[in-house]
Order: sequence, then structure tokens, then C-alpha cells
Amino acid sequence: MIDVCDINVMKPLLQEHGFHFSKSKGQNFLIAPWVPRSIAEEAGVDAGSGVLEIGPGVGPLTQQLCLRAGKVCAVEVDTRLIPILERTVGDFPNLEILWQDVLKLDVAALVREKFAGLRPMACANLPYYITSPILTALLEAECFDSVTVMVQKEVAQRMAAQPGTAEYGAFSLFCQYYGRPELLFDVPAHCFLPQPKVTSAVVSLRIYRENPWDVTDKDLFFRVVKASFAMRRKKLSNGLASAFPELGKAGAAEVIRSAGFEESVRGETLGIPEFAAIAEEIRKRRQPQ
Repeated sequence: MIDVCDINVMKPLLQEHGFHFSKSKGQNFLIAPWVPRSIAEEAGVDAGSGVLEIGPGVGPLTQQLCLRAGKVCAVEVDTRLIPILERTVGDFPNLEILWQDVLKLDVAALVREKFAGLRPMACANLPYYITSPILTALLEAECFDSVTVMVQKEVAQRMAAQPGTAEYGAFSLFCQYYGRPELLFDVPAHCFLPQPKVTSAVVSLRIYRENPWDVTDKDLFFRVVKASFAMRRKKLSNGLASAFPELGKAGAAEVIRSAGFEESVRGETLGIPEFAAIAEEIRKRRQPQ
């Protein structure tokens, strides 16, 4: 197996195939072998796992996943990597590479097709510029046991942030609605080629088998969440009145009181159960009398 994390192996391999890093694709390849190994281990990948990998690059994480998983399906948009991945991971019989854009795929249908009888997981070193859309697609597919990703450290902290902290926001609530986040470890910039200007971190979301939240209307719930953080550090009633003009300021205040909170409450202090209660009060008022 080619050690693609060895810079003295990777650089000649890339040069041989005339490969140049694409800034627009956010390509930063791992050159520290402990990182992909740790991701695969911490994610709990084993022979019963079917792993969807996003953006394999030259294949360091792919190798570690294939050594452990029942099957790996890697999705890569950059077809310049075809001959390189043939060299680095082409000998793994449990690997299938799809040369497509993951954001144009039906992720849930793909998982059903490729991982029948296996425990579906997602693992990825995500490009910084497209982290949120890919995470959204993976979580909204609602088909994984876990989603383990390497992202910018700031993003990882937001995913795991608790109410009342500076990092807490709508994205925190979105991630935590679907699963329980755990920050695993940091990855310094010197572990990549080329080096990014920020520290990365690996975070794992253990997806809820049954959603524990008492949310009747998911779309309404997330609309309430977004409204709250659209006017951060202002009273929640201001955000609700703006996002739901039919309520008005008086109606927004009444919704908050009916849900059991002080009218002066700020959204960044509330968790999922509290937002669920507020969304339910709005839903009731929308029903025909």
C-alpha cells in the first residue's frame, strides 16, 4: 500500500500526473499518517460498516477506511484524480468510487443501494468552502448511524456549542437536532499540503436512531431557529415578529409567554426543547379555529 501521507511519495506522484492543487475546490491533502488512521478508529469503522467518504483526494483516509470497513463508497468531483486514486487505492476490492458531485446525489438512495446489510456511516475531510452544504446534505438524508468529519476548528466548535456561548447559533441547533456531537481532536495546519491558514478539528455526530425532540413541524421549527439568530443579542420577540409578520410584536410576545418563557428572553439562551415549544405555539395559532 502506497504511503500517500509521505510527502516524498505524494509530491512525485502528483507531478507524474501533472496535478496542481485547486484553490476553488479547497484541496488540502493530508501528510500526517496519524490523522486518517485516528479518524477511522475514532469513527468506529469495522467490518459491519458501509462508509460514504466525501472527497477522497489522493486517498489517505480512503485507505484507512478500506482496511476496516465492509464497503467504502467514495464520492469525488475532481476527475484529474482518477489515475492517482487508481495507484493509491485501486487494489481495494471493497471500494467503489463515484466521480460525481455529492450535492447532486440522492444520498439516502445511494446509501440504500450501496450499503445493504451494513451499518451506514459517513467520513470525510471536508473542503472548508463547502462544509455547511455537505453537512446539511448528509444530516438531512437521515440514513447514517454516524457522521464523522474534519472541518475548520471554528466550525467544529459551532457544531458542538451549547446555549449561552459565543459559538452557539442556528448551525449548532441544526446539527444537534439530528445527532449528538463530540469533538474528537484538533489537526494542526502543518498536517496538510498545502498548509491552510487555520487549525482543523475532527468532530463526530452520533445520529439519533429515533428523533428525541417533540417537534411537530420540522420546517416551522427551523424557521423559528433562524429567526431567533437573525437578530442575535436582541429579544427573541423581535426576530419572531420579523420572520412571522402575521404575529406582530404583541403576538410574538404572547407566543413566548405561552411557551413558558419571559418575554425578554433571547434566542441564544434556548435549546432545542425550548425552540420546539415556541414553534408549537406558532403552529397552534396557524390552525383554523
